Amino acid sequence: MAHAFEAGEARAVYRAIHERRDMRHFVGGSVAPEVLRRLLDAAHHAPSVGFMQPWRFIRIRGEALRHQLHRIVEQERVLTARALGEREDEFMRLKVQGLLDAAELLAVTLADGREKHVFGRRTLPQMDLASASCAIQNIWLAARAEGLGMGWVSLFDPAEVAALLGLPEGAEPIALLCLGPVADFYEEPMLQRERWAKREPLASLVFDEGWGRPSDLFDHPSTVEPT
Repeated sequence: MAHAFEAGEARAVYRAIHERRDMRHFVGGSVAPEVLRRLLDAAHHAPSVGFMQPWRFIRIRGEALRHQLHRIVEQERVLTARALGEREDEFMRLKVQGLLDAAELLAVTLADGREKHVFGRRTLPQMDLASASCAIQNIWLAARAEGLGMGWVSLFDPAEVAALLGLPEGAEPIALLCLGPVADFYEEPMLQRERWAKREPLASLVFDEGWGRPSDLFDHPSTVEPT
């Protein structure tokens, strides 16, 4: 294709996608300021509906604030476990220590005043969240390319986190990102390794012309490697 990357560059993109992991184990250390700026710049170059750029990033640097956030997460982790019923004990074995152990902790929030952005959101207001999620994915892929792990924590009460971080009315926290050096990357997603869930076959999730109609894309084996 005329505008395709060189083969090695394309393979690197696909490698970052396939080797990205939601990390839960960190080894402290640090992230150089220039690397963190690159990661945030990657996030800021994510697509956003109507070019609304709804993402805001708060760098959590103080230990006391980290511990307060960890307490909020632990409260929700217990409540989530109870809601899972028979899988409560299994869930409680999945720790969320990255908030305390990772080199960097970033809170990602949706900005206030999003209601003024109508382009692309009139019937789908949740596109602000979709746009911010693209920014988070950009950080994730860039972090993997830099050799850094990242974990997305969403076990928290948004109102409590908003109050703790002093968010203005209308702003909304959507993620706590644990970021930093790791001993190693999981060979497979942690929740798959722990037998919590497994990746669904792609062919079962792609339809032609309408819901539930199997796609002929998968009549023949295909490769995930770019040519």
